Amino acid sequence: MLRDITLGQYYQADSVIHKLDPRVKLIATITFIISLFIVQNFVGYIVAALFLVLAIKLSKVPFRFMVKGMRAIVFLLMITVVFNLFLTPGEALITVWKITITKEGLRTAVFMAIRLIFLIIGSSVMTLTTTPNSLTDGMEKLMNPLKKIRVPVHEVAMMMSIALRFIPILLEETDKIMKAQIARGADFESGNLIKKAKSLVPLLVPLFISAFRRANDLAMAMEARCYRGGDHRTKMKPLKYKRRDAAAYGMLVCYFALCIVANIII
Repeated sequence: MLRDITLGQYYQADSVIHKLDPRVKLIATITFIISLFIVQNFVGYIVAALFLVLAIKLSKVPFRFMVKGMRAIVFLLMITVVFNLFLTPGEALITVWKITITKEGLRTAVFMAIRLIFLIIGSSVMTLTTTPNSLTDGMEKLMNPLKKIRVPVHEVAMMMSIALRFIPILLEETDKIMKAQIARGADFESGNLIKKAKSLVPLLVPLFISAFRRANDLAMAMEARCYRGGDHRTKMKPLKYKRRDAAAYGMLVCYFALCIVANIII
């Protein structure tokens, strides 16, 4: 299960999406997420699906690699579908004892499931095609206007970058600890929910200790190198827009316009 989480991982490939400016990919991801909450019919979701398929195709990242990240949220997806399916009032379709499935509940459950799946896969396209350093530079550049109200933009972007870098490291560390505990006779699968929660205690304690140790080592390394954040820092690879970035913005505008039209007219 832990290896199925793709958040924070980078997939090396030579594609158009990989070469795009990180600011373009960040804005595209935010726009795509907003569009998922705007559309309210199947035509709009078909437009979103086509846009997502095009992005995956251009990224040259195997589709099974992106779908693998969905396994980690299957439980959340099931809860979302069940709650919307049985707790949404409306016109009754099926009634079994005191459980009623309504037409509105079925529609909402389907839309919420599609929305959640598209949201996860769409976000994965960005993280899988953008290195943490590029992502940090893009965030910092986009948040530059916030400096006028004294927001520590560089520090915020740096924290996000470190958090993304630590996700795969901590997942790998968790996997190692679990295997070591299983070799010593620990059981993380059998039993009820309370027993499973108690069995995680021997896993969480060494994981927290390892995480604090890594954070302390990172802080000492940054201090030893006289790291100072904030203004007057230069970039080894400054971000510059190119023609392909302008073309990507154009496609993004067309996609968003299609979503609005599909939502209003149809």
